[in-house]
Amino acid sequence: MEAIRKQASRFREQVARQQQAVLKQFGAGGYGGSDNLITDEAELQQHQKLEKLYISTRTAKHFQRDIVRGVEGYIIIGSKQVEIETKLSEDSKKYGSENTCTSGNTLSKAALSFGRARAHMEKEHGNLLKALGTQVAEPLRAMVMGSPLEDARHLAQRYDRMRQEAESQTIEVSKRQARMREMPGNHDLVMKLESAETKLHDLKSNMSILGKEAASAMATVEGQQQRLTLQRLIAMVEAERTYHQRVLQILDQLESEMISERQRLEAPPAPSVVDMPSPPPFEEVNGVYTSQTHNESTDCMGYFLGEVMYKYNGESDTELNLSIGDYIVVRKVTNNGWAEGECKGKAGWFPFAYIEKRERVLASKVTEVF
Repeated sequence: MEAIRKQASRFREQVARQQQAVLKQFGAGGYGGSDNLITDEAELQQHQKLEKLYISTRTAKHFQRDIVRGVEGYIIIGSKQVEIETKLSEDSKKYGSENTCTSGNTLSKAALSFGRARAHMEKEHGNLLKALGTQVAEPLRAMVMGSPLEDARHLAQRYDRMRQEAESQTIEVSKRQARMREMPGNHDLVMKLESAETKLHDLKSNMSILGKEAASAMATVEGQQQRLTLQRLIAMVEAERTYHQRVLQILDQLESEMISERQRLEAPPAPSVVDMPSPPPFEEVNGVYTSQTHNESTDCMGYFLGEVMYKYNGESDTELNLSIGDYIVVRKVTNNGWAEGECKGKAGWFPFAYIEKRERVLASKVTEVF
């Protein structure tokens, strides 16, 4: 329908130009001449500008509507996904809390961690869907259905109808001028011609005012469409980026926890310390720990960093508590299986077999030692 309207408008312009050329060639004599019948160039440019604005705002409106439909579809599908994933989260947490496996609780811990992480992820997913609805779909829908766009389009349509009326009146004036040339001096024809020309003049004046008003309104709407649509697209990208960043953090933490549990499950049993003698006593002198060997030799290997491979709970105040993955500064190693060092700001003894020497350590891990 729009194509037909556009084609008809071009056809009317072509006919009007042809009429103007003929009248300019043969209508120089008589009353009034043909100046009033020639289409004004500024008005033609105004008409073309309005036509472009009409097409531009219509296309932008369709794009906004497509975005709204896409976001609404995404929200519907996403809400269903949240429902399914929430059920999975609840089932995982239920298994983790009620499992009575006799061979250990590693899977129970993993299921609980998975359930909690999945619940956090679905909460973030719900926040994303809410943001897309309130920050993207609703503002765009309001503009698509809003009155500024419709009011501007109505002005443009009124201008188009007035322009068609002016074109018809131009033809009427041309006909009456032709009759005047055939019957010069006819008072009745003179009066009718003057009336037709006055009406044409009024139409052109009103059409010019309405055209400027319509063009201004359409240009304003076009600018609002461009700005709002771009802002909502940016808001959509930012909401999705925030969602994926938070989900990535949750997954990284979950992966770390589950891998740690798997390593603990697959790790060989920790070296036995049952038959080891008690660690040598030590005392702090001026902030430096000195080991008393009690007739036991001490192997001085120099300071080095070690990574804890097995968990160890100290049995006295002079022993360190170690967790898998901790890093420790080893300062002294005895021949009876004990070593002395510092971990997380505390110094003490620990089984040397529970650590492995490391040549290179990440800077972030070194700060954890002290």
